[in-house]
Order: sequence, then C-alpha cells, then structure tokens
Amino acid sequence: MVAGNEKLVSSEKLEAATGRARAAWHELLDAEGATAWTHPQIATWLVEEHGVDGWWAQGITIAYEQARGMRVPGQQSDGSFSSGASRTMAGDARELLARVIAVASGWAGSEPASSSPEAKHPSARWSLEDATGITATLSPVTSGAPGRVRIALTRTKLAGPDVLAEEKAAMTQLLRAL
Repeated sequence: MVAGNEKLVSSEKLEAATGRARAAWHELLDAEGATAWTHPQIATWLVEEHGVDGWWAQGITIAYEQARGMRVPGQQSDGSFSSGASRTMAGDARELLARVIAVASGWAGSEPASSSPEAKHPSARWSLEDATGITATLSPVTSGAPGRVRIALTRTKLAGPDVLAEEKAAMTQLLRAL
C-alpha cells in the first residue's frame, strides 16, 4: 500500500515551512467547510488566503483529503490512482532523460507522447493502450554533491489501489535498468 501523506512529510517539517502544523491546517480547513471543496479549491485557498507556497499547498491539501476520507493514499483528485518510484543518479538531466526514454519506451512498447528535454525539470509522458500512462520527471538535486538528478517514474491513471505495489515494483525495476 502507498504511504499516506503524513508519512511522507512530518508535521514538524510542514510547520517549519508553512508556520502551522498539520493538525492546525486541518482545523483551519474544517472551520472553512473545506470537505465540500474540490482539490483545486483547497490548494488555491491555501495559496491565496494564507500565502502558502504551491508545493506545500498541494501537500497540505492531499493530507487533508486523506485525513477526512476524501481520498485514499495513491488516489488522485480525479479518482484514478498512481504509483511510482524514484532514484537519484549522477549526470546531466537531459542525457539521463534520453536514457529513461530508451528504457521506458522499450517497456511501454511505444515512444513517449510528449517530452520536454529543455525544461527546468525535463520530462516525458507515455499514453498506453490500456488508457494508463507513464510520466518521467527529472529534477536537479540542489543539496549535497553537484551534478545529481532525481528521476521519478510514475504509472498514472491506474484503476484501483490493488495494483499500486505491482506498479511501484515495475517502475523500480525500470530505474534499476538505467
């Protein structure tokens, strides 16, 4: 099973970044009646009304939705599920993206539907015949030794939570093939 948001980011780290602990954000959202809001409404409200950085607003929103039973871990706001794996490697992001595309295309049986090798966070996306997909995102690591890149492979549009562990294992295996 996929870890819930609260397992991925500690309340202490959240408070250091946003000025409030997870429970305080949940109380604030409850007072506003946010269980009746959509995911984008919650995240936008956090950004616009409380000046929360967009990345942290997404995390607060997901944790709130999971805590209030609005979604389960691994579930996206559209009701589908996603599962993935990541690995940090040394190298140039664009060169690593080319390697990821070669390995993932072989696994998927097709070339990516789109790729953005020159973006700040190079990426590629595959649309598969079964209506699922794969997303590869590469992000330069800003801490520690220079020249490291975090590669995330995510299986998207999965039908339910029963396949999450299997898909995570598949993405982990693709990363090992790099």
